[in-house]
Amino acid sequence: MAGRRGNVFHFPAMSGICEGRVVVVTGAGRGIGRAHALLFAEEGAKVVVNDLGAELDGTGGSSGPAGEVVEAIRGMGGEAVANGDDIADWDGAGRLIQSAIDTFGTIDTLVCNAGILRDRMLVNMTEDDWDAVMRVHLRGHFCPLRHAATYWREQVKEGRTVRGRVVFTSSAAGLYGNVGQLNYAAAKSGIATMARVAGAELKRYGISVNAIAPIARTRMTESLFANLAAPDDAGAFDAGAPENNSPLVVWLGSDDAAEVTGQTFEINGGHLTVAENWRPGPDRDKGDRWQPSELGPVIRDLLAKTEQVRVIGAQ
Repeated sequence: MAGRRGNVFHFPAMSGICEGRVVVVTGAGRGIGRAHALLFAEEGAKVVVNDLGAELDGTGGSSGPAGEVVEAIRGMGGEAVANGDDIADWDGAGRLIQSAIDTFGTIDTLVCNAGILRDRMLVNMTEDDWDAVMRVHLRGHFCPLRHAATYWREQVKEGRTVRGRVVFTSSAAGLYGNVGQLNYAAAKSGIATMARVAGAELKRYGISVNAIAPIARTRMTESLFANLAAPDDAGAFDAGAPENNSPLVVWLGSDDAAEVTGQTFEINGGHLTVAENWRPGPDRDKGDRWQPSELGPVIRDLLAKTEQVRVIGAQ
């Protein structure tokens, strides 16, 4: 039978790969984040649904989207609570993590999904376009992670076993670049590197940190990628559906993913790829200092031996 404590309804736990885990999902009111929150609940997690309800460019706000997701989770017999804190604000991120602890007793998984777009060609991009995107994406990943990691480290110091899981949201634009998205691509590239470094630093505490680079039909992409449109055949696989990304996130947020950390995974429909990050390529060692006049033919030869990846949208 459903019970009530404070303003939160409590239902018997649903069974699944995340049964009993407490999960925070940022940007969970719509699109990919909403799909994550619902699947975590289906797999037995108690979910804190964070969303400002802002427009694509980060302006405005509404409590509606987060509340609707919470009601959907409760309607399926799960446990959830809405949170409207600004995750790029230090104190707001702290309140978000604390809301999970106060409501459900702990936090086990943090999924950082919130993001905005301010697409411009470089010569038209304003300082505010740059700062707003960096704030939401980079600070919006760092601040919640920092508060969650502090909580988990204190748990370890007190002798408790921690099974912390963190999933960041990068992008193909961050891995390969995308014309017209200098700010967004730089931020998403930074997020993939953050996952790599944080994964190495936090492993000692029983915490894994990974990132995904998802493809989906959302408010952010529907005007950019015509190939993500829903298929005409109602029975065909919808490769652009946001829900396609969530099984990977839910698995990375589960106990089963303990040994996987510091990785970035691309997911496109049913196509899963491990992004191999920066790694050394062809090289030449002269054994002495190079002269500028020598470098032209050497560099051209090295570049001829590399696998060049073209920036998305480049002519």
